[in-house]
Amino acid sequence: MRSKPSFISLLPSAARLPIVPFRSLYAVMFIISVASGCTSVPLKQGGTLTSYGSLGAPKGKLSKSRIYVDGQRLAAVKTVSIMPTSFSFSAASHVSKEADRALVSNVLDRALCVALSDKYQLVSAGQPADLTIRSVITDIVPTNKAMAGIATAVTVGSGFALPSGVPVSVPRLPFGLGGLAVEAEAVDSSGDQSAAILWSRGANSFQDKPRYSEVGDAYNLASRFANDFSRILISGKEPKGLNLSLPSRQRMKSWFGGKPKYAACDAFGRAPGLLGAIAAKYGAPPEWADKRSKSTSAR
Repeated sequence: MRSKPSFISLLPSAARLPIVPFRSLYAVMFIISVASGCTSVPLKQGGTLTSYGSLGAPKGKLSKSRIYVDGQRLAAVKTVSIMPTSFSFSAASHVSKEADRALVSNVLDRALCVALSDKYQLVSAGQPADLTIRSVITDIVPTNKAMAGIATAVTVGSGFALPSGVPVSVPRLPFGLGGLAVEAEAVDSSGDQSAAILWSRGANSFQDKPRYSEVGDAYNLASRFANDFSRILISGKEPKGLNLSLPSRQRMKSWFGGKPKYAACDAFGRAPGLLGAIAAKYGAPPEWADKRSKSTSAR
């Protein structure tokens, strides 16, 4: 009687890794960890900010930034409008598909809208508001799709090779990693700058899961930018250290794909929630789970 094939035997050949002694596997992971495990993306001006003169000195290691913020101006803000994120010409030329560029810009706007809803009332783009936010993606380092596919296979396969109960996270192979650079500003109703930022970050082997997409890393990093900039706008000052606060109730609801606090955020569609988390774990392209609204699909 023929035995049923095992789950591992059904995986692609690249993912069927041999069972190796834990010490040997740990040694391999250590070698990977000391290798060049991240992509360096420099800060890049796109020429779209009202002013660059007030920006501070570059700071940060993983996320690099130059920041300007006027806390007194922001203290009086009640309503906020978000203009759809655009691309500089040079950044757009690095990504072949318009649909991929739209995914990155849309997830940035959605994350920014949801985060700012913790403090401000969000109104639709073009409507009168105390503060208007404009973001421009100034650079994208595309993810190497082939390397992302191999990295996914290695990560999943290594999970099967590890002894049960061993709390070890397998690093991503440090090749073909993507990156993102953004500049953004918040201006008041008179057009005066209340806050501005130059920001860049490259994917790294430990925090960014590989996804089979040219914009797989940029898609994830766009949300990180939104979280960093929204933190500045909400607090009215430059952040110091990690943000250890728990996400608000409305943020959690939005993350799970629920209705956002303000209707203006629905213009950017609903977050993919658990389906998106599962898709990311197995390296699926962002568009498999992230279904944009009709309004963003048309822009």
